[in-house]
Amino acid sequence: MTGSEKVALVSGGNKGIGFEVARQLGQLDYRVVIACRDEERGRVAADKLRSEDVEASYVVLDVSNPDSIATAVHKLGRLDVLINNAGIAPAEGPPSEVPLDVLRQTYETNVFGLVAVTQAVLPLLRKADAGRIVNLSSGAGSLTVVSRPDWRPEWNGLAYNTSKSAVNAVTVAFATELRDTPIKVNAVNPGYTKTDMSPGANRPAADGAAVVVHYAVLPANGPTGGFFDENGPIPW
Repeated sequence: MTGSEKVALVSGGNKGIGFEVARQLGQLDYRVVIACRDEERGRVAADKLRSEDVEASYVVLDVSNPDSIATAVHKLGRLDVLINNAGIAPAEGPPSEVPLDVLRQTYETNVFGLVAVTQAVLPLLRKADAGRIVNLSSGAGSLTVVSRPDWRPEWNGLAYNTSKSAVNAVTVAFATELRDTPIKVNAVNPGYTKTDMSPGANRPAADGAAVVVHYAVLPANGPTGGFFDENGPIPW
C-alpha cells in the first residue's frame, strides 16, 4: 500500500448496495475492505472485486459483537472512509403488534451496531487527512415523510422506520462532535433499490450505491450532519 492510497471499510459489503459501493470506491482507486459476518461470503466478494482489478480484502465483522468489531478494526491499519451499510429490515405488522424482541434486534444491528463500529474506527479516521462517514438511512427514517397523510399504511413500520430515524439522529450527534475536524458525517437514503431487503424494487443496486459514494468522497467544502438522497437534502 502506498502512502497516498485511501482505504474504505464497507459494513455488509458482500452483497447488494454495500458490494456496489465497494466496487465503485475501488474503481476510484480506494483500497476497499469488505466487512461481513460470514468469512466465506466475504472472501467470495473480495475475490470478485479483485477479478475486476479492484484492490479489495475482507474482514469478518459482526456489528452486534464487540470482540468481532475490535478484531476487525485491529486489522485495518488505517482508514479514510467508513460506510455503515449493514442493516436488517424484519417482517413487521402494525406498530401495535410488533414484538419488543423484533424492535430490540433491529436496533441492535441498525443503531447500536452502527454506533459501535463508528466509535471503534474513529481513532483511525482522526488520523486521516479527510475522514468520511456515510450512514445508510432511508426515506422511511424521515419523520416529515412518514407523517404525511399519503404515507402508505403498509410502510408504517415500527422497528425499521424508527431505527433509521435514530440513525439520522446519531449522524447529527457525531457530525456535531466532529464539526471542528476534517471528518464529515452524513446520512444517505440510496432510494428504493433492488436488494435482498427490497426484492420488488426495480432500481439497480449500482444506482443506489452511486448516491452513497458521492457522499463518501466529498471535498473539503462538502456538507456534514445532513440527510441526503440523489436529489439533495431530505427533510428530517
